[in-house]
Amino acid sequence: MKIVLEEFTPDSNSSFRLLLNPRLSHIFYWHFHPEFELVYIEGANGTRHVGEHISRYEYNDLVFIGSNIPHLNFDYMVKTDYEKVVLQVRSDFLGNAFGNVPELSTIFRLFELSKYGIAFGTDTKTHIGKRLKVIAQLPHFEQFLEVLNIFQFLANTNDYTLLHEKPVENQYNKRDQERIKRLYQFIDDNYQRKIELSEVASLSNLSEAAFCRYFKKMTRVTFVEFLNHYRVNQAKNLLLLDKNVTETCFDCGFESMSYFNRTFKKLTGENPLSFKKRYFSGL
Repeated sequence: MKIVLEEFTPDSNSSFRLLLNPRLSHIFYWHFHPEFELVYIEGANGTRHVGEHISRYEYNDLVFIGSNIPHLNFDYMVKTDYEKVVLQVRSDFLGNAFGNVPELSTIFRLFELSKYGIAFGTDTKTHIGKRLKVIAQLPHFEQFLEVLNIFQFLANTNDYTLLHEKPVENQYNKRDQERIKRLYQFIDDNYQRKIELSEVASLSNLSEAAFCRYFKKMTRVTFVEFLNHYRVNQAKNLLLLDKNVTETCFDCGFESMSYFNRTFKKLTGENPLSFKKRYFSGL
């Protein structure tokens, strides 16, 4: 469950960024960023994982995600042909007008609700999806107006569900971001071998007990659970490259086949061999 602070680079001379069909289906991209994000995906059945909320979507999905809420790429492990549009905007993309101009009050409220994570219903996601897919064809200023119109439409619909009962807290201050980035880079560099708790605790300048508390607070899982998620994700990638199960087990840092099989099944619902056979059989 690698988490990444995603750096935001707006489109040229723009206060927002539009990503058309970014293909990340083979990557477990658990990430967060200060920018607000509207995600639309069509032609896929997949996992909606936003903050602590995990659910399935069928065929298409439209979700508005608030600032610094960790989320998984919506196309993870999708094998069908799909379309995906991601719209990212800075919280200050309207400058001082945002929250102060009466005409923008409903949009401001929408952005406040995004702290919960918002999933939109069938009619809304179909309508907005069509508009998002053609927005890149518009001239630059018309793109900006269409972004405003889309947010105005979403702000006025009742066709939505909040994904959390309370706002997802921004738990990543700058110091935490740097510490977490160091930890994830260390895991990325060393997951193929045994990682001692003392190593990551020392890297964080914490005692082992304090590190365990800190890590659970920041990621909502224990360090061992996190490491297992990461290793299983790497194992999936190797299996999809047609590596055998035994090689995959030890290449991903597991010390025994029995523990690898047990952990893989716990996290995916099937053992590694079944996962590989299902993929190559096209099921």
